[in-house]
Amino acid sequence: MTRRDLFGIAAAISLLVLSSTTMHSSTPSTDIMISDLTCEHLRDPQGIDAVTPRLSWVLSSATRRQTQTAFQILVASSPSLLENGNGDLWNSGKVPSDRSVLVPYAGTALRSGQQCFWKVRVWDRDGKESAWSTIATWSMGLLDQNDWKGAWIGLDGAVDTSEARRLPARWLRKEFSLRGNVQRAVVFMAGLGVSELYCNGGKVGDDVLSPALSDYTRRVYYITRDVTSLLRTGANALGVVLGNGRFYAPRTKAPVEMISYGHPKMRLQLQVEYADGSSETIVSDRSWQVTTDGPIRGNNEYDGEDYDARMELDGWSAIGYASSSWRPAEPVAAPAGPLRAQMVNPLRVTQTLTPVSVREIAPGTFIFDMGQNLVGWCRLFVQGPRGTTVTLRHAETLTPDGHLFVANLRSAKATDTYTLRGGGREVYEPRFTYHGFRYVELTGYPGTPDLSTIQGRVVHDDLESAGDFATSDPVINRIYSNIVWGVRGNYRSIPTDCPQRDERHGWMGDRSSESHGATYLFDIAAFYAKWVQDMEDAQRENGSVSDLCPAYWPFYNDNATWAGSTVIVPHALLLQYADTGLIQRHYGSMVRWVDHMSTFVKDDIMPKDTYGDWCVPPEDPKLIHSEDPMRKTPGELLGTAFFYHELRLMERFAGVAGKPADAVRFAALAARLKKGFHAKFFDAAHGYYANGSQTSCVIPLAFGLVPPEHRESVFARLVHKITVETNGHVGTGLVGAQWLNRVLTENGRPDLVYGFVTTTAYPSWGYMAAKGATTIWELWNGDTADPGMNSGNHVMLVGDLVIWLYENLAGLASDPSTPGFKHLVMKPTPVRGLECVSATHRTPYGEARSRWSQRNGVFTWDVTVPVNTTATLTIPRPQGTRILEGHLPLAAVKDIRVLREEGDHVICTAGSGNYSFVVR
Repeated sequence: MTRRDLFGIAAAISLLVLSSTTMHSSTPSTDIMISDLTCEHLRDPQGIDAVTPRLSWVLSSATRRQTQTAFQILVASSPSLLENGNGDLWNSGKVPSDRSVLVPYAGTALRSGQQCFWKVRVWDRDGKESAWSTIATWSMGLLDQNDWKGAWIGLDGAVDTSEARRLPARWLRKEFSLRGNVQRAVVFMAGLGVSELYCNGGKVGDDVLSPALSDYTRRVYYITRDVTSLLRTGANALGVVLGNGRFYAPRTKAPVEMISYGHPKMRLQLQVEYADGSSETIVSDRSWQVTTDGPIRGNNEYDGEDYDARMELDGWSAIGYASSSWRPAEPVAAPAGPLRAQMVNPLRVTQTLTPVSVREIAPGTFIFDMGQNLVGWCRLFVQGPRGTTVTLRHAETLTPDGHLFVANLRSAKATDTYTLRGGGREVYEPRFTYHGFRYVELTGYPGTPDLSTIQGRVVHDDLESAGDFATSDPVINRIYSNIVWGVRGNYRSIPTDCPQRDERHGWMGDRSSESHGATYLFDIAAFYAKWVQDMEDAQRENGSVSDLCPAYWPFYNDNATWAGSTVIVPHALLLQYADTGLIQRHYGSMVRWVDHMSTFVKDDIMPKDTYGDWCVPPEDPKLIHSEDPMRKTPGELLGTAFFYHELRLMERFAGVAGKPADAVRFAALAARLKKGFHAKFFDAAHGYYANGSQTSCVIPLAFGLVPPEHRESVFARLVHKITVETNGHVGTGLVGAQWLNRVLTENGRPDLVYGFVTTTAYPSWGYMAAKGATTIWELWNGDTADPGMNSGNHVMLVGDLVIWLYENLAGLASDPSTPGFKHLVMKPTPVRGLECVSATHRTPYGEARSRWSQRNGVFTWDVTVPVNTTATLTIPRPQGTRILEGHLPLAAVKDIRVLREEGDHVICTAGSGNYSFVVR
């Protein structure tokens, strides 16, 4: 009897034992449907290294007030076992619980490389059982560093000592033979700085600029790819191309010192399981071959790629390639960081754009307008004589005479070159660079190009859209589109500040509140969890965290505002995704940072702020930073206020982590800072803080630092600053903008925010759009300011605008006391002059929707509450009006419970379902 026979008998016995709970049910079925199964926020992820993966699913039902009362999960080692109801890895049994998000796996200990298949069924509010979901899967990575058998290989010679740092790509290959029928084959690979994997002549996967960025002294990400279908019995070949990425840094000293980690290198392990139960491992070692004599003659993320098609290596990753001129790969020093699974979606080409115009500005010089400021590169279509070199330069804007404006790129060249092979139509697009651009200058082209000569290839982390938003106002819609394009373009496995100049870093302050708003645009749960890990990796032993993470520029200024995102960003993920596991994992790092920062507190004031309210609208349109002391906000005020806010968040996190003593000490220090803040900064004679700048009013109000008796005067000062001194316009920089719109709305002046988002006068987001911007500028005066720091694609000045659009204007938010949208707070804010708003958000429980309109004295509001959630609804009802839901008076609707009336609003609760309210 074979081992397979024994396994089959065991499976049959298990099936009989489990049949009473997995195959049959005497309860009637429910209309609940199950979809969108995910593991660690990802769909069917390969190669994860979470030893206790967390599973989630989404429910749908046409029945109102529908909830899950129990679930059962089966996890099996094969689809056939699962289809037969045998969860040989885990059978949870029927678990009484309404939990459907981030349910931890509790089965047999998982091993390296293991593939798991799972499904789930649920019971509804009446105890009725659903059908089983479709089958989903995940696989494990290499869980122990000792599981890696191959060596790091590469070619550490040929050092480029110039600041340009454009090394040619490394091409590596290996042929090998497989002795039998392959049942499963998986590659685990870390290719630094960026890499592509090939098998038997074709590229494996569609990811680009892989793997994810990291501090390579703390961790190195590897990818996992199933190549079963690409292998055959007998001869096979693997190939890897290595680019520089950030491992071999694109700069060393310009504009400031930048960390470089070494030359491109890779480590690879192919695990093959044969149909007869045996296995084999192919690894990276001296048997591999390497060359730099390929077509990619130079690559640099800032400067571009040089490609010579005459040097193409036809068939280099297929069997039988003549590689006698290649040299043996060198074993090279390993990066200092351990290998870790890349548990985020990769970067991909997600969209292709056609130019909207092309014109010749000088003989042989053509300018293409892509119609959109995008991030990625161009695909070139060309035919011409061998040796002809075509050059593509990229820029965001043009000079008045129609040439590329490149001053704001600083030292970045943003130039790709392609040398033709000749002999027919050729197609080229870069592999190991990217650009931020709207305009492309084409020179050296053999002939007259047209709109089909190039395409814009949009590149970013391939994150799922999290919702949609639209209004009846075209200016708001344009601003929203600009934000989406800017946010997506600055996803490069970290949230970068900009995509075009010689910087492109994960600046912490840029994404403080913006991280919360971004959850409404894309599913960023795994992406931002990875960035939080980058923050911890950038932490020094004394607890200090860099102002940007990874710390490619090692800026350790110990300021409470920028580095404070190490606390603020996890709170956004807790609020929007209820990811308590992330809080628990990162808690120790956050405590170390808070304890380190606490050493700077003096006389109950936190003096540590480095950048101030970055980029307030200046008094001179040519300035980057204002020199007017009345526009600036004192650094000590910002440092103290932010550290107070962060301590209050830590108090909450201590509860999540089960650390009550920590909660007490954080609360005590926060109380001291609150008292010290008011004593030092409050101007009793004028009723506001410090110099009364917009930000010095916004931040104390937002963080609850203002005593109740002074809130009115502080808010009055803010309104005066806006309505009188800035003529209804924004007067804050990055810091104040993170809370400005919510503070105004929560204190009864949403009309001022509506003015911000509908004006096209300076300074405003609408002004940027009116000047032709299709993303958000770095500066309010981006069309006139010094180009030294003047990106056309930045996110920081978005502030809390996206939060305001969804949570305040549309009225769709997660209840902070029941995070992750388990309970929704739906409170729309109709403003005079705006006819309608529509917003959807794909919560962890499914799609929520808020769509309202006000026409001819009738207010209508359509609402969707996801299955397995509840909502508090606040319905606007002016005096003399009545509320209908469908055709019934509100009080007669059995699925809604009216709680109370507050002013011109009726507050009620509802379970899941679709609701349609009319207020006449």
